Amino acid sequence: MFDAMSPALLIIDMQNDFVASGAPIRCPGATDICGSIDELRRTARTAGIPVIFTQERHRAEMVDFGLELEYGEPLHCLEGTAGPDFYPALTPEAGEFVVPKRRYSAFFATDLEILLKGLGVDTLILTGVATDVCVRATAQDAQQLNYRVFVVPECVAGTTEARNEAALDNIAYVFGSILPAREACTLLSSTSANPRLSKADRGAPGATRSAA
Repeated sequence: MFDAMSPALLIIDMQNDFVASGAPIRCPGATDICGSIDELRRTARTAGIPVIFTQERHRAEMVDFGLELEYGEPLHCLEGTAGPDFYPALTPEAGEFVVPKRRYSAFFATDLEILLKGLGVDTLILTGVATDVCVRATAQDAQQLNYRVFVVPECVAGTTEARNEAALDNIAYVFGSILPAREACTLLSSTSANPRLSKADRGAPGATRSAA
């Protein structure tokens, strides 16, 4: 099943305004998935597989929300506040990439695809929040751009549990596959190291890369 894949692990929007207690758009269960995501991240790093964080950010002037706020979303991830910061239990490490974004999909008006092409990636393992918003939007765009998509159910959380389950069902119907965490670890550990990553990046302390 996993032959000849060149995967990357995508960690979507694990930020204070979606994960922390009292957050404006807190996803129930988001704190509980940090450990499972980190386990996948450690497996990917050891195997030499790219790890990419996305980070939603909005200007303090609120000029880049578009129509989002018209449909009931509260203000979130404003630059100059702690909201866009990564949740402390799961922050990027040396050699991992950070892709800032303004909208739901990690592909929309970002350079994620440029990064993936540069790394020779053809398969995405999706984790993070919210399953029914940014994870689903990213899965749809990825599939339309001819990337294989896997979503790890133990590593995602939705805005509600019902929406989480509905989004997973929708993704499995047409946009990708639901891959249990154990199988995701197998995929990562059995895949050849990405030749475009430096061995020095694996597990070493230091600055993260920004794809901005």
